[in-house]
Amino acid sequence: MSPPIKSNDAVRTTTAPPIAMRVPDACRFIGLSRSTLYLLVATGEIETVKVGAATLVLTESLCALIERRRNTPV
Repeated sequence: MSPPIKSNDAVRTTTAPPIAMRVPDACRFIGLSRSTLYLLVATGEIETVKVGAATLVLTESLCALIERRRNTPV
């Protein structure tokens, strides 16, 4: 049997969004199609990083896009 956990021994768990994600995950995260996501990348509205063969989409860039569009009148 393991000893009881004291309050200072407890491990804090936090869930933070990832810094970057692959394209399919980014599409699900933002709710857009793959082709729309790539159009936004091509126009510079979403930032990506290449690591080897992987294309990673920066989470901060996705959040910034939503914030910009949220504050833009229709």
